[in-house]
Amino acid sequence: MRLILLTLLTMIAFAANSVLNRLALVDPETGPAAFAVIRLVSGAVVLAVLVWVRRRRDILNLPTGLNLIIGPLSLAIYVLGFSFAYVNLPAGVRALLLFGGVQVTMFAGAVVSREKVPFTRWLGAAMAFVGLVWLLWPGDAMGLPVAGWMLMALAAIGWGIYSLLGRGAQDALGATAVNFMLAVPLGLIIFIILPDHITGQGVVLAILSGGLTSGLGYALWYRILPQLGATRAAVAQLSVPVIAMGGGMAFLNEAASLRFVIASLLVLGGVVVSMRR
Repeated sequence: MRLILLTLLTMIAFAANSVLNRLALVDPETGPAAFAVIRLVSGAVVLAVLVWVRRRRDILNLPTGLNLIIGPLSLAIYVLGFSFAYVNLPAGVRALLLFGGVQVTMFAGAVVSREKVPFTRWLGAAMAFVGLVWLLWPGDAMGLPVAGWMLMALAAIGWGIYSLLGRGAQDALGATAVNFMLAVPLGLIIFIILPDHITGQGVVLAILSGGLTSGLGYALWYRILPQLGATRAAVAQLSVPVIAMGGGMAFLNEAASLRFVIASLLVLGGVVVSMRR
């Protein structure tokens, strides 16, 4: 039950992150590069402070070797790819490409690492993904920009790899802090190459996204990933678009529909089936 509650809290943080990104990047005066950099910097600052406070009583166990390269790189690819694709794709397509790509990446990682995947988890993943496709499939998928598709697919692979690395994280907070701090220079390089602007509201939303729903949310994600495993973690994330849309209905006065209700039941039912041992 504790694992389920922590997983639900993490998915809510991810959904809130999607809402914050949408609120910021819907403004044409807020650019994806500036938003992504501020998001990474604010996450790095918040996590560094928490690590500094904790260091007084705990020994740090930070990532080393190849993880010290792959972790920050995959995080930067996800954050930057997500932001740039966000301004080029409709909301439903963004979520479908992102979480569909994450499913493929993480299930492939589970198969390669020989993680045991029971039939009920395959069934739950199929149920949840069918519900997500039904909920989010666009009316004119062929008319969408190729660059946007590729960027979101790249973001999905980055997040899938980042999540797979979390299965072996011995220090969730320390590993997340290091990943954010080392991802900042990569974000700055992209901002220097492709500079853009950001409004005051965009700065506030980027700080909230980076410091709260991303920084703390990703640290919690690394905390529970060793217990979830790759495939259960992958399927659990399919609930994020449903939670985000529900949040939009609750806080942004967006209308509910019968399609949303039925698809949400299918997605959440698939998640429940896959989470069973």
